[in-house]
Amino acid sequence: MYENNNISTLRAHMIEEKPELGSPENMTKWWLLGTSGCHLCDIAEQLITQLQVVQRVTYEPVDIADFSEPLMMAFATTIPVVLTPTKRLDYPFSVLDLQRLL
Repeated sequence: MYENNNISTLRAHMIEEKPELGSPENMTKWWLLGTSGCHLCDIAEQLITQLQVVQRVTYEPVDIADFSEPLMMAFATTIPVVLTPTKRLDYPFSVLDLQRLL
């Protein structure tokens, strides 16, 4: 159900389940999808922080455990995932890969 990579559809499904993601400020942010205790998610957050030194990027950490099982399972084996308003980047990625999202 959530396997397509249409980012706007995917983000819309996420907003349905977590309405605060639909706030005007969150609509333009990158979303860093992960879950607590995920060491790769911690690394991804560090990479975004490194990018922020040279690029103005704002992001919202989003815990996939807050979603329904089908939506959560769409990301369970690929987290961390960065969703911009128009692009998706699955881990592994580097600061250079993140910069290419701009």
